[in-house]
Amino acid sequence: MLSTFIIALREGLEASLIVGILIAYLVKTDRRHHLRALWTGVAVAVLASLAFGAFLSYTSTELSPRGEELFAGTTSFIAVAFVTWMVFWMKRTARRLRAELQTKAEVAITAGPLALALAAFFAVAREGLETSLFLYTNFKTVGAVSTATLGLILGLALAVGLGIGIYKSAIRIDLGKFFTYSGVALIIIAAGVLSYGIHEFQEFGLLPAPDAFVWDVTSWMPKESFIAGLLAGMVGFDTTTSWLQLCGWLTFVGFTLSAYLKPAKRVKAAASA
Repeated sequence: MLSTFIIALREGLEASLIVGILIAYLVKTDRRHHLRALWTGVAVAVLASLAFGAFLSYTSTELSPRGEELFAGTTSFIAVAFVTWMVFWMKRTARRLRAELQTKAEVAITAGPLALALAAFFAVAREGLETSLFLYTNFKTVGAVSTATLGLILGLALAVGLGIGIYKSAIRIDLGKFFTYSGVALIIIAAGVLSYGIHEFQEFGLLPAPDAFVWDVTSWMPKESFIAGLLAGMVGFDTTTSWLQLCGWLTFVGFTLSAYLKPAKRVKAAASA
């Protein structure tokens, strides 16, 4: 539940801020008549994200057990790659995101309502499709669908509420710190998804040593227990964790967090002659 809540909150707030920036720009420049095209693009992006999530779930259930292992492992690795890229992308572009979106909106407006709808669609769909993929793999890691779904709903609801509050200047939060801390949380959750993907590839036979366990605690902590599910969603804990899973988890967290938390290089201005 906590992992899906964090994913939905972080990604939902990013999407809410993007929509809020575009709406504020149209209102500020007295182009309210373009809001319909904007909301059309946003709505289509949301529907596309939901359809993508449904496609992943349907495909998974229709595959054979062997095919499901390969599919789950592959989607896990893809999700980790996408989320890691997006976390670093947001870190690099957060300060100039508003100016970049306003520039794209200005160009789209000159091309017509369809271009504006497409600009809004791609801006939101980037977040939505990534969220659907990451949530699908996290759901597979957690296993407890009911609590994970509750976390998803609460996270999205809070993200929308915060987005509206920020747009109306009713809520003020330090977005820099929020995205930094939530980025760290996403990296740790992604490490758990990576561990799950390694496990599925081991079961399929693409990776070795599936039974070389670091620990096996199923005798006193069943896989289906609440604690095991919570730890699985947050840090990728498995009651039967292999050495390869542990090494992959530690390597990913160590290298990725080091790069993410490394202070940005400051470009020194050239000395004047």
